Amino acid sequence: MACLLLAACGKVSVPEQYETMDLLPKIYPDYTDVTVPCNIAPLCFEQLLDVDETVTRFTAGDAEIVYSGVKACPEVDDWRELTSRAVGGDIHVEIYVLKDGRWVRFKPFDIHVSPDSIDPYLSYRLISPSFVAYEELTLNQRCLEDFDERVMVDNMLCSTESGGQCVNCHNFQQYNPRRMQFHARQNHGGTVILYDGKVEKINMQSDSLLSAGVYPSWHPTLPLIAYSTDKTMQSFHTSGLNKVEVFDSESDLILYDVERHEVSTVQRLPGELEVFPFWAPDGRSLYFCSAHFEYPGGETDASEIAMRHNELKYNLYRLSFDPATRQFGERELVYDAQGKGMSATLPRISPDGRWLMFALGEAGCFHIWHHDADLWLMDLRTGEAREMDELNSDKTESYHSWSSNGRWVVFSSRRNDGNFTRPFFAHVDTAGHATKPFELPELNPDKHRQMMKSYNVPELMRGRVEVTPQQMADVLKGEGTPVKFVSR
Repeated sequence: MACLLLAACGKVSVPEQYETMDLLPKIYPDYTDVTVPCNIAPLCFEQLLDVDETVTRFTAGDAEIVYSGVKACPEVDDWRELTSRAVGGDIHVEIYVLKDGRWVRFKPFDIHVSPDSIDPYLSYRLISPSFVAYEELTLNQRCLEDFDERVMVDNMLCSTESGGQCVNCHNFQQYNPRRMQFHARQNHGGTVILYDGKVEKINMQSDSLLSAGVYPSWHPTLPLIAYSTDKTMQSFHTSGLNKVEVFDSESDLILYDVERHEVSTVQRLPGELEVFPFWAPDGRSLYFCSAHFEYPGGETDASEIAMRHNELKYNLYRLSFDPATRQFGERELVYDAQGKGMSATLPRISPDGRWLMFALGEAGCFHIWHHDADLWLMDLRTGEAREMDELNSDKTESYHSWSSNGRWVVFSSRRNDGNFTRPFFAHVDTAGHATKPFELPELNPDKHRQMMKSYNVPELMRGRVEVTPQQMADVLKGEGTPVKFVSR
């Protein structure tokens, strides 16, 4: 059989004589026996052992690539040739190392190539895990089919020495990069909405609301965005694994009409803290989290909830919604986390409407700071929920979202070092079983071990946002369009 030798680093050859070792190689990122989309960027990795020389061979069918050096970084075109030949099958990987004049081949491993593609772009916020340098952050978009990364929103374009700012809460309607929103706090605060070519800043402040809208969720078809409105606070701990606690002293749910510039209350029940709305794919239900908390004397006391934050146990609920009348029904309990002594947050439903993924921790709503947080999956047909052992680690798993075809999930994990969140991907089959997660591929495989920023709120997109950071900044610096509060 003829062998197609793709581009390699010079004239590299595989050792003819070597010893075999029945151990997998130690590489970073760990791409051994992972399942990847057929359109993913090259999986570049580095061999971590101290050896004199390394040779890596990739093969798929009659195509192969051979690389020399501790870093194996296939060219994009060569990788596409391999993945095209391996769709529904495997790319076979062999690593040989030379130590003290002896060649050794580690146990070979496979990279499984799924015929299921993934949306071509991923968006996220890059932020330092420091409350001193929080202004130096961006909202970025990365092409998952190669290594092209671009800034969508640069926070420093609007910050000044006398006026700081923070941008957050980016979200899209049905993965559409032309229908996007994000929020800015403090200097030039407001909500920026991209809607079919129009970019507008909205001033959602109202005497009838606790705050401007955060934690957004676009309705699948209507020009509506559900938010929570919150009085958010932080406390810092001097001992224990969880150094920071973020919590709401008050929170409600609201609905914003993009075309009418109208906002209304969805849920504002006494003694309830409602947060994290998310629309069902058919647009006929709104899921959210809510915790019961009563203040002594009935008056909001920030110090009281700060001392009792471990009592906050959020359950998952849903409200029926009539798209024709835009009316909501009564709340319905979906998952009783409090009854299990736990707290559930961040409900996300697969595009086919069957699977509900959420984060579960011991208490509170901001699980990104909780080392005990894990991902769970509920079958909405049966109501059964299980811990996703195949995705979770002994560190934090939190923010997550589905691909548009429902076959992939991306989630934030701190499994590498416990401090920085990195995006991980996994395939989910029709029975709700997930494959071994793999880390976001980078051209320099050591990038994430050197990078001092976290990836927050990973969201998949069908294409690229074309509005420039300068255009975003110009809109933010302008006056916001006021909204009208409509009582329900």
